[in-house]
Amino acid sequence: MGDAGKESLVQCPVCLRELPGAHINSHLDQCLQAGKNESEPGSSPPSKRLCLATAPAGKPEEARPAASSPVFSLFHKGRDGGQSPGAPGRRSGTGREEASVKPEEGGSAAAGSELALRGASLAQRLEGKPLAEQLRPDTLGDYVGQERVLGAETLLRSLLESHEVPSLILWGPPGCGKTTLAHIIANSSKKNGTRFVTLSATSAKTNDVRDVISQAQNEKRLFKRKTILFIDEIHRFNKSQQDTFLPHVECGTVTLIGATTENPSFQVNAALLSRCRVIVLEKLSVEAMEAILLRAVRSLGVQVLGQGKQHSSSVTGSDSKSSEFQVYIEEKALSTLAYLCDGDARTGLNGLQLAVQARLAAGKITPLNPTKSDSADGILITEEHVKEGLQRSHILYDRAGEEHYNCISALHKSMRGSDENASLYWLARMLEGGEDPLYVARRLVRFASEDIGLADPLALTQAVAAYQGCHFIGMPECEVILAQCVVYFARAPKSIEVYQAYNNVKECLRMHTGPLPPVPLHLRNAPTKLMKNLGYGKGYKYNPMYKEPVDQDYLPEELKGRDFFKVLAAGVTALTGKLMVHTITSSTE
Repeated sequence: MGDAGKESLVQCPVCLRELPGAHINSHLDQCLQAGKNESEPGSSPPSKRLCLATAPAGKPEEARPAASSPVFSLFHKGRDGGQSPGAPGRRSGTGREEASVKPEEGGSAAAGSELALRGASLAQRLEGKPLAEQLRPDTLGDYVGQERVLGAETLLRSLLESHEVPSLILWGPPGCGKTTLAHIIANSSKKNGTRFVTLSATSAKTNDVRDVISQAQNEKRLFKRKTILFIDEIHRFNKSQQDTFLPHVECGTVTLIGATTENPSFQVNAALLSRCRVIVLEKLSVEAMEAILLRAVRSLGVQVLGQGKQHSSSVTGSDSKSSEFQVYIEEKALSTLAYLCDGDARTGLNGLQLAVQARLAAGKITPLNPTKSDSADGILITEEHVKEGLQRSHILYDRAGEEHYNCISALHKSMRGSDENASLYWLARMLEGGEDPLYVARRLVRFASEDIGLADPLALTQAVAAYQGCHFIGMPECEVILAQCVVYFARAPKSIEVYQAYNNVKECLRMHTGPLPPVPLHLRNAPTKLMKNLGYGKGYKYNPMYKEPVDQDYLPEELKGRDFFKVLAAGVTALTGKLMVHTITSSTE
């Protein structure tokens, strides 16, 4: 003890032993792991005297128990408790540490979860957590899809494999693998001795973030230990809440990983974006979805029936010992599910789970006969069962997100390009996805003047009438009104003459140096005698009183002779003529 006393000692918050600072990190991990093992079902309850907050002064180390349970309940909850990250009433973020990588919520490897599924009957395997959560991969080798950003020899994959995780913003549609990628980073960081803390912006508050940052500062100062903070749905934090991360991400106190389905350009602070690298994850391809579904089928012990022959995709062979009936699924059913889930792995796996559960329930109450839907020795899941589980084709559309702007832009450009088929498609995509029909009608009013203009002055009347019609009757009856207006606009001749001329006027006003020129005196109204004496309205020629054209200036002296249409005259005439010819040709065909 004499040699150890020469260097500073640090007290372990779990077992209260005093150890050199260089050894406290590894010792703390051992203590927490020992406390976890003792708290598992079937273990003996901890001694009551271990629940004391402090140990008696001068108590020798030999008198203290070697494998003590955690003193603070907060550490115990963080390891085995069921509270979710950022739950109300939690003051400290320590209990949330590594919450997303608990063994019972995913295991240490993907094979572990599959082995756990095999140990019970099929019905028991599907109970509890959703299948998408049970089969979440734990390593990059099991991660399917996103080859563009995580493929072999990519920069991000190299950084993750070398445990050099930068601050990231993971942006992609639902079910593309954002949370799964964070889960993989969490497992990797545990092995490397890095803390991984998970918070959800849907439930966490600013105080929760400050607690985690405060603990990260202590870990970095005392133990030189890094902290990775994962914020799910980071776009739910407002701008002031996001500002909390700025100085700590800048100085490296925490490595921030945020996941969002919204465009970071609109939902994340520009200052925070400059400190993070945005990783764009795309929706999964059909091939990737088929691979994910086949992995799920193997883990459940379900066999795949191909065309005219049976392909055993079960890793357990026959399940006669664990279940009453063998379950089969058609190969075509998996392919259909991969197409209908629209690149959303969560939707695909949950749809598969629902279809299997429904067929198992029907098999328990209905005697099995060798009919079209059931085989003689088992239960068969067909394409119709999968479609019934999904209920409808999954249409990706967000009325408040980027997809909203993408679709209205596609509709506008399709009408401008006189493509009536594409125009109807994008209109239906928006309306079937739940878009407000009045929003579409308002955009059509704008299009009537911006892109058609004086080439067909009746277009504005059509747009206003369509808006009023939608306002009167609403959806779904008004969809045909919008469709008629959209097709009319796609076939109409186009002219941007007025639109561009007005833009030229605005540019003239912005580029003008000095004070704007005054209104000429002869154009001013003179309602009082004083104003007449000052020359207001003097020399103005009232046009209806003259039979011949009146030679009179209406622009200020500085802009005399300026023609805002002249620059466009030749180009607009050619463009309008070309579009009219194209319209006539299309209508005759």
